[in-house]
Amino acid sequence: MLKGSNTPVPTTALRVELGRRSGPGVPDADASALLLATGKVRSDDDFVFYNQPAHPSGAVRHEGKRTVGAGVADTLFVDLARVEGAIERIVLAASADGGTFGQVPGLYIEVTDAASGRVVARFDSPGATVETAFVLGEFYRRQGGWKFRAVGQGYGSGLEGLATDFGITVDEPRHAAPPAAPRPVTPPPPPAPAPVTTPPPSAPAPAPPRPTTAPPTMPPAPASPPTFSSASAPPPQARPVRLSKVTLTKAAPSVSLAKQGGTSGAMRVNLNWQMRRQLSGWGSRWGAGRGEIDLDLCALYELADGRKGVVQALGNAFGSLHRPPYIHLDGDDRTGAVASGENLTINLDHTRDFRRILVFVTIYEGADSFADLHATVTLQPQHGAPIDFSLDECTVPSTVCALALITNTGGDLLVQREARYLVPERGVSPQRTIDRAYGWGMNWTPGRK
Repeated sequence: MLKGSNTPVPTTALRVELGRRSGPGVPDADASALLLATGKVRSDDDFVFYNQPAHPSGAVRHEGKRTVGAGVADTLFVDLARVEGAIERIVLAASADGGTFGQVPGLYIEVTDAASGRVVARFDSPGATVETAFVLGEFYRRQGGWKFRAVGQGYGSGLEGLATDFGITVDEPRHAAPPAAPRPVTPPPPPAPAPVTTPPPSAPAPAPPRPTTAPPTMPPAPASPPTFSSASAPPPQARPVRLSKVTLTKAAPSVSLAKQGGTSGAMRVNLNWQMRRQLSGWGSRWGAGRGEIDLDLCALYELADGRKGVVQALGNAFGSLHRPPYIHLDGDDRTGAVASGENLTINLDHTRDFRRILVFVTIYEGADSFADLHATVTLQPQHGAPIDFSLDECTVPSTVCALALITNTGGDLLVQREARYLVPERGVSPQRTIDRAYGWGMNWTPGRK
């Protein structure tokens, strides 16, 4: 498509891919969407991006990044059939992290039918210079249907400037744009296994598993997940939108929670995934799980008093947020839907009670290896910047992956990106495999969920 042109799109579920070529010195680029009524958002809820990945209506969600050949794509899921009637436009934007779009080669936006993978629109953005945010396209209503317009509108004030221009309240103080940075270009025309008791900390790991009862500190899953409450915690949406984030990489694999402001309240650990699938005539593409695969988010813990255990769906070992182990698994999501995914919550008000926590994931069914998957891990402290990283580099037949090791170092929790893919030996469970690799020393027995 040419800049400014438009095309009809089906009123159905669509996948919007904002991509670029990768390479040394190329800044990261993040996708976002703004749902507009009369040209502005109705509230900060109408902004969907990496820190706020799902719209309350379920119509738009942020699905995260994946590697596409020699490039990287950040994906949004948009179900036009579920968009609220008051919404007239959905602005689709990208923001550069650590540079300008003049350093980002091959920037494009591609819209595909989520069910069939058929491409319904694509716009390759023209050359950029000092812009740090771009509106690449938009969906807008027209005569009872929807159209997509190729926009190509640049901002020099980054995601912060773009968001505030559409009515979003940003938490960070605004910074003046560089003198050479243009204001937005001419705007487009308006559209009409289960855990068992553990040995003392000094005891070596026993060889064979043996059946026994579950630890008394691990209550059964509640009818509904407990709600974390704190006297200092504001009600939802009482705070402006936070744009800051921390991405862990091989080059920069760790971060201090205290330095990010994550010293109290609840920290949610979220896992979302997509599965590679073959579509006739379209080659290898990615799609949401939709029940095709079941991943289990789990956590091994060791408390300051030496107690050890696991939080997982197997054996209904969902943990507890307000009593040991101060970790709670929200539920068992068998779809991988990014709007929910699998979630662990860690009570940071009990930081002093933790010695170490190992967050890991197992493939319960539906896939042979993490090489078949793309997954995104996000740690979101209640007070502090989110921490995220992707799982894309698996090259072995792994069914269990260590995600992050959280260690108490002098009263501060240090988050270490592991992304360590393990291959269980024949007859050895994924849980026992991860236990041996990190020296937890627990006893295990077969379990089910």
